[in-house]
Amino acid sequence: MTTGSCLCGAVTFEIAGVLPAPNACHCSQCRKQSGHFWASTDIRERDLTLHGVENLSWFQASEKVRRGFCKTCGSFLFWDPIHHDTIAVAMGAIDAPTGTHLALHIFTDDKGDYYDIADDLPQNGQ
Repeated sequence: MTTGSCLCGAVTFEIAGVLPAPNACHCSQCRKQSGHFWASTDIRERDLTLHGVENLSWFQASEKVRRGFCKTCGSFLFWDPIHHDTIAVAMGAIDAPTGTHLALHIFTDDKGDYYDIADDLPQNGQ
């Protein structure tokens, strides 16, 4: 069982099973919401148990995706593709040890001009 929370602890969660390898998203939406690129792991929704859901707020970012954050401290926690059975969970919100490592960079064509991707991981432009 893996655990995690927002910064203030108003939203906590548990994830059953082993965490899949995360990716780093460099799209403009993730950068604007998180303040930099956003690393997350995609899990099955049924493996996620949420506590403090009354403190969770959802921003409808597009027709296909909503983004979940703590309405108390503002921590960006989830990226939820609507009508799918998976949800992306912020790696920064997961308690260590995670037992996984970054595997991929996505939307690198949109990355910020103020940083370089300095590892040898695969990069998907879009």
